[in-house]
Amino acid sequence: QVQLVESGGGLVQAGGSLRLYCVASGRAFSSYGLGWFRQAPGKEREFVAAITWGGGNTHYADSVKGRFSISRDDAKNTVYLQMNSLKPEDTAVYYCAADRVTISREPAEYDYWGQGTQVTVSS
Repeated sequence: QVQLVESGGGLVQAGGSLRLYCVASGRAFSSYGLGWFRQAPGKEREFVAAITWGGGNTHYADSVKGRFSISRDDAKNTVYLQMNSLKPEDTAVYYCAADRVTISREPAEYDYWGQGTQVTVSS
């Protein structure tokens, strides 16, 4: 069992930066694939970024590529999402998720979810 808690969200002006944190409790954190997703009002949850166990591979949605960066620190049971050059369309609740097997762009593939943190980008 893994519990995930996100933090770091807030209100920022367009062009600004935020760093999201997701701290996990439970065993074998280092063996999980980890992902960040987001959901805006009235829209489906969408993939943002993912990182494999060991941090060897990362994947990004086209909409955030070059602006966002995912990383992990297994010693701290933490996964990060550095968000730069934020745009109003990045406004959403951001969720981290853990996958016991691999990583995926599909939310249904993930086994554990955090409660989310709100990111609001003003124009």
